Amino acid sequence: MGKIRVRTLGDEEAEKQQKEELKKKKEVKIAEKKAEKKTEEIPVEKAEEKAEEIQEVKTKKEKFQKKEKAYHSTTYFSLSEKVDKKKTYSLSQALELLEKLQRSKFDETVELHLNTVSGGISGNVTLPHGTGKKTRVAVASDALIAEVEKGIINFDVLVADPSMMAKLAKVARVLGPRGLMPNPKNGTITSKPEEVVKKYEGGQISFKTEAKAPILHLTVGKVSFGPKKLEENIETMVKAVKKSNIQNATLKSTMSPGIRVSL
Repeated sequence: MGKIRVRTLGDEEAEKQQKEELKKKKEVKIAEKKAEKKTEEIPVEKAEEKAEEIQEVKTKKEKFQKKEKAYHSTTYFSLSEKVDKKKTYSLSQALELLEKLQRSKFDETVELHLNTVSGGISGNVTLPHGTGKKTRVAVASDALIAEVEKGIINFDVLVADPSMMAKLAKVARVLGPRGLMPNPKNGTITSKPEEVVKKYEGGQISFKTEAKAPILHLTVGKVSFGPKKLEENIETMVKAVKKSNIQNATLKSTMSPGIRVSL
């Protein structure tokens, strides 16, 4: 059984850079919190040593902030001033504001980032207007496994017949961290892979919280969709995740600042 590939269009490189930047921000914040927590628990005689550790973390944070300023343009910081960081916007307000924050020549992807009440939240959903991106779907085969072993991954979703799972085990370390390992929970392990491929090509997407944090990073469309279609997509996504599982939400596009949203 061969693999199925669909060419991806859009702005993957710019999005990748943006996600890397967000990842670095999180790492700095986590390191700072850990250092402060350790100080609260340690004996007085070791306080000085831990104080130095906290100062080191703060120094790293300052260096990161300088790099961030170098990374982002003057235009970015000018647009950031349009977003009230202390305010939580309604969805309609956030979508209206998002249109004013565009600065790229390409059609930016709209992202919804959710902090959830716990980890392990996953599921499938088909957005009424799609995501604006073609999903590259592949069916597991011996040839595909050989490519993965060489570091070649040309798919966004991997579907497998149960009989292929033993063979896929040897590349699980490569696919697992990327969220590409077939899983019965999202329906990608099936005796009818062709049917599942059609669903994903028809717009179905899977979501799952990060392995180490209760966070969901979701693609809900393109800026060109306009507020109405984006709102319908977001409402469908929130319904799939369930409001009771959501603590807070942030809406942004590929190159824009984040906007806190009330769902």
